[in-house]
Amino acid sequence: MKRFMLLTLLLTVSSAVRADLTEVRSGTAGSHDTVEEFLVEGEQPGPRLWKVSRDNHSLWILGVLSPLPKQMQWRSHQVEETLKQSQEFITPPYTALKMSFLNQLLLIPSLLTLENNSDGKLVDVVPPELYARWSVLKENYIGRDKGVEKKRPFFAAHALYEKAIDKSGLTSDGAMVWSVVEGIVKKNKIKKTSPGINSQIKQPRKAFGEFKQASIADLECFAKTLERLESDLDAMRARSRAWALGDIEALRRLPYPDHDKICSDTILNLSLFKEQGLGDVRAREKQLWLEAAESAIANNQSSFAILDMAELLKPDGYLAALQEKGYSLEAP
Repeated sequence: MKRFMLLTLLLTVSSAVRADLTEVRSGTAGSHDTVEEFLVEGEQPGPRLWKVSRDNHSLWILGVLSPLPKQMQWRSHQVEETLKQSQEFITPPYTALKMSFLNQLLLIPSLLTLENNSDGKLVDVVPPELYARWSVLKENYIGRDKGVEKKRPFFAAHALYEKAIDKSGLTSDGAMVWSVVEGIVKKNKIKKTSPGINSQIKQPRKAFGEFKQASIADLECFAKTLERLESDLDAMRARSRAWALGDIEALRRLPYPDHDKICSDTILNLSLFKEQGLGDVRAREKQLWLEAAESAIANNQSSFAILDMAELLKPDGYLAALQEKGYSLEAP
């Protein structure tokens, strides 16, 4: 089962960000102890909704973040009432790389070796300066686990990131928000639209072989993950608190680094995927989402969508594109 989870990690590159919320206050990033947590008590509403409209037809948008704190009761009455009255729900855009079940079975021997380095341990494949930084972070957040030292940089970075945010009181599991939204959609039989790219890998053996050789891109992901953990954990906690309290001004002031882009590009920049027309997936995702949004506004009195908060706040993001097309925008 673990290997198929790794297969999902490798083959699914998603822009969908699903959030789970609590307020956290911690000590220094270098502490060896689990950070002290202060939960937001009672129900917290999160941010208010953005509204895009034309001719009395509206699209309401909830902005979400990841990672976010682990333990908070999130309930937004505005989200519940608006979603119940909507005729369509638009998910965040995504890109999914798939292969047939038969090819998955044939590639099991390759999958069993994909996670670990073929050229030794991390210390043998990572530059000394990077390895020294890794060692400090590993000691703080993972401890003496020697198994992670056998992983190739791409997977070691992912393991470190998950351990670090967990020890900081955060999570990348967005079930608290997503399950509420999905529950309302299902209960009220609201039309669900998922704009995205589904690409079948035609030569999976070649794809895995090329990924195993992508050491330079691997190191870029590894280095960017270390950089984010060294510099952004306090900002992560600040963003999560601002989200929980619905403090949009604080969310606007905070930075939004994107190490995930570099790590996902490790896969999407493989020549094989470019040959399949997956060169600029983010532009295509944006176009597909905008088409879905315009269709929903045209055909429904009220529609509802979820997007990454960073996209809502970008001066050249999804909302700016709709404004350029003449849609009215009301920000919270």
